[in-house]
Amino acid sequence: MALYRDLVGRTWDSGTRQWTFSDTSLYALGVGAGGDDPADELEFTTENSAGAVPSVLPTFAATLVSRRAEPALGDFDVSQLLHTQQSLTLYGPLPVEGAAATTSRLAALRDRGSSALAVIESSCVDPATGRPLADIRTGLTIRREGGFGGEPGEDEPWERPEGEPDHTVDYRTAPNQALLYRLSGDPNPLHSDPAIAARLGFRRPLLHGLCTFGFAGRALLRALCGGDPARFGTMSAHFTAPVFPGQDLTVRIWERGESARFQVRAQGRVVLDRGTFVRRATGSGSGG
Repeated sequence: MALYRDLVGRTWDSGTRQWTFSDTSLYALGVGAGGDDPADELEFTTENSAGAVPSVLPTFAATLVSRRAEPALGDFDVSQLLHTQQSLTLYGPLPVEGAAATTSRLAALRDRGSSALAVIESSCVDPATGRPLADIRTGLTIRREGGFGGEPGEDEPWERPEGEPDHTVDYRTAPNQALLYRLSGDPNPLHSDPAIAARLGFRRPLLHGLCTFGFAGRALLRALCGGDPARFGTMSAHFTAPVFPGQDLTVRIWERGESARFQVRAQGRVVLDRGTFVRRATGSGSGG
């Protein structure tokens, strides 16, 4: 088994994704919008509610990159591949109906000793105008494939602020949350098939990491942006422990001016760690 190290720096076309409000509202339901109160967040879940202008949750951008378009990173056992890091930067609110053409590159293969970390950077633009929509950075850990003599690389420094968080947001995921989320384009059976989950050592199917990421994005949007997608800038986090559908999530946010640090906990464990968020300056080129 081996990693294809000569792929580092290579770019590929990740395809063009088109969407309508049916897609973005389904995504919103998949990350819990309206789950606690169906009359809340109607701008993301309905297109015909009085006083609610249809809008797109910013973390919908994470679904614009197709994993199916990725080249094989090696001939290793794919069950050893874990999605462990995610970040996205928005250049303005996403349109309710639109399209994104995405180009991706393998930015790095980092040697972390017992494992390798593949870093994929993707840029999404409006195919009609070339206007940038979002940049997405994905970290994939490949267990048992480290020790190849590569550079380990370094993560951005991060420390949890002292003291209690400035904002704490609690959510309950639904027992069928993973079944809802998979309809936004991630049909990995680990999140739906009990037999597959058991084969990989889990007592039942897991919630998608990007679903937990979306729940955290909703909390950041409300607590730090006043619910305005135009103010949502950059969000990043590391996935550190599995979440099972039906579990409660607690998003803990420490504000630091226009930026923030955050963590997400479930069942007393940190499941999203090293979270950072930066508000976007509005007033120029927001589009949408």
